[in-house]
Amino acid sequence: MDQYKLEIKEEDVDVYLEQKQSDTEQQDPSLTEQNRSISGIKEEQQDPSLTEQDRSISGAEEEQQDRDHAGSTDQQEHRERKALRLYLRQQCSQAFTTPPEPYSCEQCGKAFSRQGNLRAHQRVHTGEKPYSCEQCGKAFSHPGHLQVHRRIHTGEKPYSCEQCGNVFSQQSTLRVHRRIHTGEKPYSCEQCGKVFSRHSHLRTHQRVHTGEKPYSCEQCGKAFSHPGHLQVHRRIHTGEKPYSCEQCGNVFSQQSTLRVHRRIHTGEKPYSCEQCGKVFSRHSHLRTHQRVHTGEKPHSCEQCGKAFSHHSVLLTHKRIHTGEKPYLCEQCGKAFSQHSTLRVHKRYHTGEKPYSCVQCGKAFSRHHHLQTHQRVHTGEKPSFM
Repeated sequence: MDQYKLEIKEEDVDVYLEQKQSDTEQQDPSLTEQNRSISGIKEEQQDPSLTEQDRSISGAEEEQQDRDHAGSTDQQEHRERKALRLYLRQQCSQAFTTPPEPYSCEQCGKAFSRQGNLRAHQRVHTGEKPYSCEQCGKAFSHPGHLQVHRRIHTGEKPYSCEQCGNVFSQQSTLRVHRRIHTGEKPYSCEQCGKVFSRHSHLRTHQRVHTGEKPYSCEQCGKAFSHPGHLQVHRRIHTGEKPYSCEQCGNVFSQQSTLRVHRRIHTGEKPYSCEQCGKVFSRHSHLRTHQRVHTGEKPHSCEQCGKAFSHHSVLLTHKRIHTGEKPYLCEQCGKAFSQHSTLRVHKRYHTGEKPYSCVQCGKAFSRHHHLQTHQRVHTGEKPSFM
């Protein structure tokens, strides 16, 4: 761009000076080469008494005068070139830094340098979408958007990442992807300073501060801050479970739940306690475990004030006050407040005794029954409060 602008300036200077010189010669024809030559011949004819030496001296003086005149002319031209170059630089600078925007939108006042850009912008207000896809009929306000959309049908992905080889249908998507490699996070939250690689992620995050939940369920009215959360929630009503485990066939409504479930098969436990080293397959289980060390009990009963480290334990406790027994035995109809109690009860019907004594082999249906039995071998006597 700078080189191009410099060439324009030099050409304009030359044209300007040539025009100026031409104008000067037209005003004073005696300065032309032909007139100067004729003038010299006439002078010699008018004074034939001049000796060869005089003519030689006279010629030397004329040459010196010509050199002096040429020097002053060169200086004048240099000054003119410098002045004109400065003028053109100012004009070009104004032209490139502050381009005129003569086309403005009557509805919002936004200005544009081209009428075509204004026309395209006005479709924001009118809702006009003159460009439609031949395959699916979807319409767009801009031809460039249609061109990008067509790649959905063709599968074309012309933009590839130089670092990992991933390919994309849009250049903007590649630009965002590159931030994975660079670690760039240009969007920051003004309230808490958290940074994000995508503007959409920042907008979603800001709802944490504003409490905005613009996405609501049509069936139950529950609202969400993110459309993805609403989509997952809807599966409660539809019963849809699109994610299935390849090993056991269990199905799940969320991909994250399937990911956690797979750890049952792999034995993976990526979350470890820094204090005792115990490992867990879920981060929520680690958080609950850490309360053993901290003594934290954030869940308290509104009726009796008793506090618990885990929310599910509080829910079970509340059934003492409500008398609720949601777990029913299919064989005898007996009801229980805890699922674990029902599981133990069922062993009376099945005869299952999973806890056996290592020393004598006797088996029991409950773990605490085994512990009581083992005192026979150890001679330990239970302490009574």
